[in-house]
Amino acid sequence: MKSTYSPKQFGLLICRTTKTLQRWDRKGILKAHRSITGRRYYTHDQYLEIKGQKSNDRKNATYCRVSSAAQKKDLLSQRNALEHFCIASGKIIDEKLEDVGSGLNYKRKNFIKLMEMVERGEIAEIIIAHKDRLVRFGFEWFEKFCNDHNVKIIIMNAETLSPEAEMTKDLLSIIHCFSSRLYGLQKYKKQISKIVSENEDC
Repeated sequence: MKSTYSPKQFGLLICRTTKTLQRWDRKGILKAHRSITGRRYYTHDQYLEIKGQKSNDRKNATYCRVSSAAQKKDLLSQRNALEHFCIASGKIIDEKLEDVGSGLNYKRKNFIKLMEMVERGEIAEIIIAHKDRLVRFGFEWFEKFCNDHNVKIIIMNAETLSPEAEMTKDLLSIIHCFSSRLYGLQKYKKQISKIVSENEDC
């Protein structure tokens, strides 16, 4: 199913007001679709049309990730598994993107490139080996972001391509981060205790 937008959402997406969209609709410049109840809505294909793109111009992209350079074999295994999967599924791979970096890091070069391509309407499908190859946490948010831009995420769900050592390392990083913050709060111990005691009866 194609993603749809209300006039307000579509206006924000293309930097136009709802009144402008209403005028375009009346003049036939950009006709709004109508639901069975008569409500206006717009599709993602119309967004691509305004951006000068066509839905059938969109690409299929594979994305691989490992946490460190020492995992070159794991990266190769991911790459080969995705290629075999796409061949068996009859999918053409237009874009092959890879990163070496933690799944907790959202500033990975090719991860950012992929999300920017999604936002520009250049991607049709993203194929990954496992959810955590894209991001360690918050996958649902990125999945919704892709769905809103009419992009499908296909997951092989190969647990063997999701190293347990990586998860342990990421969890230790989180523990270290929060431990450091808690240590930094020690000097506020008295103030915190006072606030807690004052609010015990609330």
